[in-house]
Amino acid sequence: MADRRSLPVPDGLEGERLDAALSRLFGLSRTRAAELIAAGDVLVDGSPAAKSDRVHGGAWLDVTLPPPPAAPTAVPEPIPGMTIVHEDDDIVVVNKPVGVAAHPTTGWTGPTVIGGLLGTGHRVATSGAAERQGIVHRLDANTTGAMVVAKSEHAYSHLKRAFKERTVDKRYHALVQGHPDPSRGTVDAPIDRHPFGDGRFAVVAGGKPSITHYDTIEAFRAASLLDIKLETGRTHQIRVHMSALRHPCVGDMLYGADPTLAARLGITRQWLHAVSLAFEHPATGEWVSFTTDYPADLAHALKAVAGDS
Repeated sequence: MADRRSLPVPDGLEGERLDAALSRLFGLSRTRAAELIAAGDVLVDGSPAAKSDRVHGGAWLDVTLPPPPAAPTAVPEPIPGMTIVHEDDDIVVVNKPVGVAAHPTTGWTGPTVIGGLLGTGHRVATSGAAERQGIVHRLDANTTGAMVVAKSEHAYSHLKRAFKERTVDKRYHALVQGHPDPSRGTVDAPIDRHPFGDGRFAVVAGGKPSITHYDTIEAFRAASLLDIKLETGRTHQIRVHMSALRHPCVGDMLYGADPTLAARLGITRQWLHAVSLAFEHPATGEWVSFTTDYPADLAHALKAVAGDS
């Protein structure tokens, strides 16, 4: 059933394009907002308008939003290359390969960690939304490395709280372009969806607090290998913060990486790997730590950049 909304334009959106204002008000992409406007589902003071029209504070919007899509479900299927790092009655830690999302979404129809576990007979917690049962944190589909999934309901509650309270030690290695100066530092910059509404995220005033700590492991001629610790866990956080420093992850063309360097190193996605996870075990209370090796494409690119120095 369609959702009809009527509301005034907030003064804070005075002068914004109509598509941009709709994006901000309803959490839509600019493309989706433009589609609603073109379909006649948006009226400004009772009349149709163009997506580029500027809105004025107090103008009345009548918007018809389509019904939300049905929640996707995980397809149980073995995932080649997804290995189990550790498993017990409460948790399973996997080394997630490239091209695999944590769980299904409306925009992702490929393989998922949850589907891979179910497809090989692993039990997962039933807590959480149906499409993400057992999932307590995520990695981008093209970011590899350590992920923990809850198997018991107690573990799910414990780990969700641990991630929320930032008591989980999440470590990543990233190969970034150039040489960050200083070589060790902290990026404390809020992140939200990019104003263009194109699927990217960006450092945005008023965004969600986001903190990334980095330290240079080794500097090469064209790039630097960084050890990164996340204090928060925003979508694309490392990629956004490295790009904001003007040192994007090698191969991350979405956030401004040099395609020539990526081609020379033979890499087709961002060089970013979740190298370790450490947390209090939900059943024993013991502090446990798990590490993962680089996959072949990242190891090859690192060897290539080292040989190029």
